[in-house]
Amino acid sequence: MQHEERLRIWIEQGNVNISLLFFHHYKSLGIKDLDAMLIMQMTAYQSEGNGFPTPADFANRMNLTENEVSSILQRLMQHGFLQISQSEDQNSVLYETFSLHPLWSRLIDHISYVSDEVEKESKKNDEGEIFSLFEQEFGRLLSPMECESIAMWFDEDGHTVEVIRAALKEAVIAQKLSLRYIDRILFEWKKKNVKTLADVEKQTRSFRTIGVRPAQQPQAVSVKHVPFYNWLEERD
Repeated sequence: MQHEERLRIWIEQGNVNISLLFFHHYKSLGIKDLDAMLIMQMTAYQSEGNGFPTPADFANRMNLTENEVSSILQRLMQHGFLQISQSEDQNSVLYETFSLHPLWSRLIDHISYVSDEVEKESKKNDEGEIFSLFEQEFGRLLSPMECESIAMWFDEDGHTVEVIRAALKEAVIAQKLSLRYIDRILFEWKKKNVKTLADVEKQTRSFRTIGVRPAQQPQAVSVKHVPFYNWLEERD
C-alpha cells in the first residue's frame, strides 16, 4: 500500500475530539487511568454512530475482560460520571445511549472551583503583602487595632489591594503616615466611587493641580513644586 493511500485511509477514519481539560483534570476527579481510557473508547464509539457499546465491544478494543469493563461502567455511573439515557427514533422506537454529559458538567464545576480557590489564595497573598508594606513604611510592627482597621478596608469597605496601596502612597507623598490620614483618603475615594488605579490617577491628578502657581507668575527660585492634597481637610 502506497504512502498516499495509507494517508487517505488515516484521514477518512476521522478523529476523536476530547478536551485537553479532561486530560489535565481527570485524576483530580478521582478517575483512574483505565476509566479514562474506556471513556475515550466510548467517545470513539459514539463518533462512529454506536451510542451504546456493549462490554464485549469495549473488550474487543481494550486489554480488559467483559467483566472488568462492566465493573468500570458501573463505577463511572456510581460516581456520577456516566448515565444511560433513553431516546426515541423517527419510528418511535426507544433506544438507549451512554451519556457523558454528567462528566463534562462535573469537569466544568471542578475547574471553576479550582480557579476560584487559586484566585482566593492569590487575593489572600496580596492582602498579606499590604500588611507587610504598611509595616515597612511605618518602620515598625502594626498593632492589633491597626491590623483590624486595614482588614476592615478590605472586608467592609470593599477596597482593592491596588487602591489601598495607592492611598498609602498618597500618605507617603504628603508625609502624613498615619492610619487616620489613609482612612480619610479611602473614605473620600469611596464617596467618589474610586475603584481602580485609573480612578485613583484621575483623582490625584485633579488634586495635584490645587495650589500650583500660574505659569505667568515669576518665581524667585526655580524649584520644582509638588503640591499635595490634605485629605484631613473637609472639602465639598
